[in-house]
Amino acid sequence: MTDNDMTDNDMTGNDKTPPPQVWPTFRARDARGLIRFLVDAFGFEETVVYGDGDVVHHAELSWPPGGGVMLGSAREDTGDAGASGPVPPGSFSAYVVTDDPDGVFARATAAGAEITTSLHETDYGSRDFAARDPEGNRWSFGTYRGEPRKT
Repeated sequence: MTDNDMTDNDMTGNDKTPPPQVWPTFRARDARGLIRFLVDAFGFEETVVYGDGDVVHHAELSWPPGGGVMLGSAREDTGDAGASGPVPPGSFSAYVVTDDPDGVFARATAAGAEITTSLHETDYGSRDFAARDPEGNRWSFGTYRGEPRKT
């Protein structure tokens, strides 16, 4: 099946599945703890978590306006230093678009997130801030949606 063959009910039969988009992936030493942090501090929504006990095999966290991230527990048994998988724990970075950076900043601060760059206006018209999660990953939030595509 190709993207062009997709219907409103896609291959899972779920008509609420989002259209194709970019979903960054990464691993965490304490994936369940990081999931809780990303939900509580930044406002991601836990969509699905597959795992056993403390081990997370696959998790999807949705960003309410669209898109999201996928993550799982760090694996010690990857013989090639993760060459075929996500980046090592703590080395991920993302820019997340929000219409309410002040609200996300307040939520992150209240949850104890390490703020690395306070709220500020950029020279390209965005209102941004940056934070680090407990694993060391860097998250930037702001209103910049990118430039219009060339037609």
